Amino acid sequence: MSAPQLRIAVIGHSGSGKSTCASILKQYAAEQGLSFARIALARPLYELQDRVYATAGAPLRAGAQDQVLMEDLAGHLRRLNPRALADDFAARLAHCPAGLVVNDDLRDPLIDAPALRELGFRILRITCDEGLRLARLTERADLTRADASTRNLDLIEPDVVLDNSTDLTAYRAAIHATVRSLRESCAL
Repeated sequence: MSAPQLRIAVIGHSGSGKSTCASILKQYAAEQGLSFARIALARPLYELQDRVYATAGAPLRAGAQDQVLMEDLAGHLRRLNPRALADDFAARLAHCPAGLVVNDDLRDPLIDAPALRELGFRILRITCDEGLRLARLTERADLTRADASTRNLDLIEPDVVLDNSTDLTAYRAAIHATVRSLRESCAL
């Protein structure tokens, strides 16, 4: 019998270290011989963003985020179907055989968070010193920045909270300890 799939949703404000956490989890999976997948809730929004930029004839570098546009697109999708992102995510997850599945773009506490909980995701909240978070954001090359989609982030109850205000070595050690603990509880 194979080990159960461990599903982790990493939440936090922009610049707190969610993407870094997902990268560390990917390295951890490789070290443990686990297959890994990173599944984004916002994939349809990225696809729509690309189409909007292409239609506008505006250049868009790979991986760029126009957060203002993506928040608007998410609002329109939710107006048409509140579960549009969650259902798309669940459909992609259903075909994912990875031993460790990570999502690092959960923001909505009303539809998406309960949907991910129903799918067996454990919620890992990343926090950090506000000054440090803002300094990290200035180093990023986002096209636009918007915080409206995370205004209700505190309504999502995490299973674990990790602080990312120290150095990368300490952050990595805390993530490794957390994922080991989650794997043990998942196996019970």
